Amino acid sequence: MKNMKRAGAILGVILLVGMYLVTLVFALIDSPWALDALKISIGLTILIPVLLWVYLAMFRYMEGRKKENEAASSDKEN
Repeated sequence: MKNMKRAGAILGVILLVGMYLVTLVFALIDSPWALDALKISIGLTILIPVLLWVYLAMFRYMEGRKKENEAASSDKEN
């Protein structure tokens, strides 16, 4: 599970850096579709960290539930 969490964090960092670069490129391009692409890129730059935070919060919640269930089942066996 620790490797999965680490891989998720690395993927998140890669996505954010990519989105920052794409946002910069779209801001510098003078094209009719660049403004729409810039708006989408800025939106995703905000949305991706929020989704990563939700993912990590759910991961912590599920880990806590797993430990509680294991403790409860071991108490019933004794």
